[in-house]
Amino acid sequence: MDGPVAGYDSRMKLLTIRAAAVAFAAASAVATASVAAAATTPVFYGIVVHVSTDNIKVQDPKTKQTLSFVLVPKFDQVFSGDGKTTYQMSAVKPGQYVGVIYDQKALGTRHADKIYLLNNANQKIGTQ
Repeated sequence: MDGPVAGYDSRMKLLTIRAAAVAFAAASAVATASVAAAATTPVFYGIVVHVSTDNIKVQDPKTKQTLSFVLVPKFDQVFSGDGKTTYQMSAVKPGQYVGVIYDQKALGTRHADKIYLLNNANQKIGTQ
């Protein structure tokens, strides 16, 4: 018999291996992009200048940059610096150090997703 045996010949095996490699590379790129997006969540640290039922204004004492964040109605994402204790929004007072996790995608304006009450300017979110 001169022709290949029924099934895969060497060229078909090579094509299958290449297709699997491309699929693996594409899946890896998507996974890396989602991890990178999660790692670049914007966080702003500073002292509360103003707080009301619909917004909070925070100033970075080092750079003097002030950012204002919209709060959605019934905002309840206020945590201790280590993230283990939750607080009411009424616990946030002017003069407190906070870390604000925010984004601008969902509402088109800068809005707070979570607020962490910190002990001092050197504390970062997730530490005690």
